[in-house]
Amino acid sequence: MGRHADTTAQRRATRPAPLAIGAALLVLALVAGGLVWWLSSGSDAGADCDETRTVRVTVAPEMGVVAQGLLDESQDLGGGTCALAEVTAQEPLQTVGDLTALEGSALPQVWVPDSSLWAVRAGDDAGLDPSGSMARSPVVLGTSRAAADQLGWSTQPPGWQAALSGERPVAVPDLATSAEGVAALAAVQTALGGGDQADNAVVQAVLAARRGPAVTPADALTAAAADDAGAPLVPVSEQEVISLNRATPDSALVAVYPAEGSPQLDYPVLRVGSASDEDRAAVDAVIRTLTSEAARTAVLDAGFRDAEGNPPTEPGPGVQEQAPQALDVDTEQVQGLLDELARLAAPSRLLTVFDVSQSMEAPAGDGTRATLARDAARSALSLIPGTSSIGLWFFAYQLQGEQDWVELEPIRGLQEEVGGSTQRDLLDAALDTIPERLSRGGTGLFDTTLGAVRAAREQYDPEAVSSVVIVTDGTNEDSTGIGLDQLLQTLQDEADPSRPVKAIGVALGPDADIAALEQIAAATGGAAYSAVDPTDLQDVLFDALRQR
Repeated sequence: MGRHADTTAQRRATRPAPLAIGAALLVLALVAGGLVWWLSSGSDAGADCDETRTVRVTVAPEMGVVAQGLLDESQDLGGGTCALAEVTAQEPLQTVGDLTALEGSALPQVWVPDSSLWAVRAGDDAGLDPSGSMARSPVVLGTSRAAADQLGWSTQPPGWQAALSGERPVAVPDLATSAEGVAALAAVQTALGGGDQADNAVVQAVLAARRGPAVTPADALTAAAADDAGAPLVPVSEQEVISLNRATPDSALVAVYPAEGSPQLDYPVLRVGSASDEDRAAVDAVIRTLTSEAARTAVLDAGFRDAEGNPPTEPGPGVQEQAPQALDVDTEQVQGLLDELARLAAPSRLLTVFDVSQSMEAPAGDGTRATLARDAARSALSLIPGTSSIGLWFFAYQLQGEQDWVELEPIRGLQEEVGGSTQRDLLDAALDTIPERLSRGGTGLFDTTLGAVRAAREQYDPEAVSSVVIVTDGTNEDSTGIGLDQLLQTLQDEADPSRPVKAIGVALGPDADIAALEQIAAATGGAAYSAVDPTDLQDVLFDALRQR
């Protein structure tokens, strides 16, 4: 629900929200989109308990409201002990990154992603134990009623390959973050029985989408809601179609159910790791609630199907009541598909630049800005494909002689071996040292920015997309260096269309100079992000790294 709306406009100052189906959708996006937000029980929860066991629960964003309603009350475990759930709504990809980068105490104890495909992506080492399913929602193709009628699909639906490789434009969601997008391509692969022919069909579908008009899923859904006969196709969940239609009066968005059947988003309830003896009863209580009859009623009301495929309560127009045939996809084939798609993507060359000035010691979340930057960066690094090349700088004021920055690792391919270690491992180790490298003094933001852009341009690779990502919590304090106006003019004067380098700024906390970062981004064709709440940094940083 709401995956294809830009839900983070509040903290991304230079990126307008792409989905404009109406004011009601903005409410949906803020409530249930990819923004990480915390949900806790009422203020009097646990008041009658002598001891409270808190269970950390992370759910897919569209399941956030449902989980909150189910877990809002503390649960009596007997003997004066209660279980209290602390619920986080978070995109599954971010949780996958957390599972590989963070310590157990920072991880959820119960995770409900939208698809079991994420458990495969996390791998066996993540310690995930399936404990039932909260809901199901088939993956469909969203488009306008006029388009479905024009194509004859209202009465005779197409097959997956015909739909995704045909003349109709396809707005393919980001395959790194979208279970629907991956499931749709896996459906092409499965419908053709696997093998080289199936793999070629998937590649054809992706390339066909890239050759077509550059339409985002959000824009495509806007066109569909307005009944544009030329609306592109968008792989979405049935529940998202229901939710968007409920939010938008007179919406003409419809779900097309391909002939072979639909892959299912199955919302598995996963235990993460092994609970201690003290916590096990509390985790068990939370899981019982998430798989209870009350949960079944709640998901049906929210537009999902239940685990048996029964239809949602009052699904409304645009969807069919009868569940489509479930199209099972082979998880090993899906992993191979992801590897193949990663090879199709143009590699990235990123120079990441982190502020290590003394202000990064400021408290944030459960630690400091420095520890949050460390954890967010390591989590994001674990998700970047091995075809990318990344370098790392730290900066403050006169870190190396009169130079404000120091190079930790030059830009290299993540899989490149250096002294017996891979570049990815070297970066991970260097990022781990952020909290202990803080330097007293100011922040040399402008000199560092210019130096980083120049360095990235000198190492430019025409086969890759080059960017500089700068994370800072302050303003430029180097009075001996260049000013903002001079920096902007120099960036414009030195811009080389044959070697473009984008500057992407991430403002961490309320004291960062987002206005300056916005101007730098505008001068280089980049983007600026504001993580006013430092605990949002993980989402912001990963999105910034993937902007290319």
